[in-house]
Amino acid sequence: MPDHQLAAQLFTVREFTQTPADFAASMRKVREIGYRAVQVSAIGDIADAAVKRIADDNGLTICATHTAWDDLLGNLDGVIAQHHLWGCRHVALGGMPLENRDSEAGFRRFAELAASIGERLAAAGLSFSYHNHSFEFVKFGGRTGLSLLYEETDPRFFQAELDTYWIQRGGADPVEWIERMAGRMPVVHLKDMAMLPNDAGGRPHQVFAEVGAGNMNWARILPACARAGVEWYAVEQDTCPGDPFESLAISYRNLRALGLS
Repeated sequence: MPDHQLAAQLFTVREFTQTPADFAASMRKVREIGYRAVQVSAIGDIADAAVKRIADDNGLTICATHTAWDDLLGNLDGVIAQHHLWGCRHVALGGMPLENRDSEAGFRRFAELAASIGERLAAAGLSFSYHNHSFEFVKFGGRTGLSLLYEETDPRFFQAELDTYWIQRGGADPVEWIERMAGRMPVVHLKDMAMLPNDAGGRPHQVFAEVGAGNMNWARILPACARAGVEWYAVEQDTCPGDPFESLAISYRNLRALGLS
């Protein structure tokens, strides 16, 4: 896999991407680490043309986005124009609206509406993917909500952006899910999980970790991604123990050492 398929998910450095100047400085740092692509997520109110110019100035491909549900519902033409400007094919939603999460019927309503949006995006040459957390592993009649979403939608219009950490936290096997989404997952989120010693309540607890610094089985996960036809491997860390750019750098180095070159 060429190294340009590694991407930095900008949610990781969201506190440093809220102004044009900060965004430009952050993109320089991301490129200096070695990344050649980014997934745009949670940035500030920065003009689309400026985002594109800054990415280009730093030799960064915008490979994917996380786009707000309200924009997908109310400004889809604008979303399409934005992604065409950025040369970015992959539109993803970072999570299901809260009002859909409490019932099987809510999951079904979301799946139907999201797939219709995905159909319109596909007609414009773009893809739509859904990014999971752990709540989708609630079961309805013996089937998880995440299974419902993918079994009852057309793969052409509703694709996967699996998150390895959240699958593990939901009690499922990341490799099994990657294999299930073969040919349906242009972007994967690589995110590690570590266990810390007992908290104040006397319990060990899991935390987000740099890829390769936790307990996820990357020796199985990464080959499964390759077999599944993943195009972009996006590194994300929701919270970091210190400087998030250093966390992105640790993950980058570890992934290179694991054979992503």
